[in-house]
Amino acid sequence: MKQQIELVKNTPQSMLGEGPMWHPVNNSLYWVNIVGMKLHCYDPLNKYTETLELPSMVGTVVPATGLYEVLLALENGVFGLDKQRQLVKLADYPADELPDNRFNDGKIDPKGRLWVGTMNKEVVDKAGNLYLFEGGKWQVKQAGVTISNGIAWSANAQTMFYIDTSQYQIWAYDYDCDKALIDNKKVVVEIPKELGAPDGMTVDKQGMLWVAHWGGSAVIRWNPDTGERMETIELPVPHVTSCTFGGEALDTLYITTAQEGLNDTELKKFPLSGCLFSVKMDVQGLPANIWR
Repeated sequence: MKQQIELVKNTPQSMLGEGPMWHPVNNSLYWVNIVGMKLHCYDPLNKYTETLELPSMVGTVVPATGLYEVLLALENGVFGLDKQRQLVKLADYPADELPDNRFNDGKIDPKGRLWVGTMNKEVVDKAGNLYLFEGGKWQVKQAGVTISNGIAWSANAQTMFYIDTSQYQIWAYDYDCDKALIDNKKVVVEIPKELGAPDGMTVDKQGMLWVAHWGGSAVIRWNPDTGERMETIELPVPHVTSCTFGGEALDTLYITTAQEGLNDTELKKFPLSGCLFSVKMDVQGLPANIWR
């Protein structure tokens, strides 16, 4: 059955919309405009979007609790956003990174730790890394990636899935959740280039991976056990960036998109580029892990 794609009203267009996250405490959707240096928060109950201007490019927003509403990975470090909407610096940007690198996608693992990747602003090959941030310190967990992107964990927290967009693959690692160790990397999905480059990713309750395809006008459901393409959600825009399950029952898929990389002719042809979309699903997602 073909799903009904809906444009989420009262939400802004983004040059590079990314990293959607359903906050399990606030019951709101957060996402970022990376190059626009903005954080958006959409309340579906009141159909209202709040926008916060940020001091630099932002790669990641993840849920937090206690002192902070969310954590943000900005160009100069990781910050907590407190209840007064003030940014509190928690860590500097990793010292060993190249000067033209920036944060990209990130997620919180089942134990409440931040994982976040980097990439070069000029997309230099293998210039980025995947980091774990724990105890105020950075640890490189996967070195030499080009465009660090989607991260997800299986429901039993024994597998971590990861995307380096440049490789057109989805990788899986054995995951030791207690020690935050990844091992035994293997390719579980090979993505044909005609489907577009894999970008952001989320996982559903059945263990299937939903992947946004940059240049592919779609979110595709992949089976990590077989590598098989299960389902395709087509979007009316070329550059689909990421997706997440949200709503009270976690049965709405929210999808971010981008205007970046499109010329004037393409923007006229695809005027909804950069918009936020939603799809009512017949499968549920897993709740986002919270930083603690």
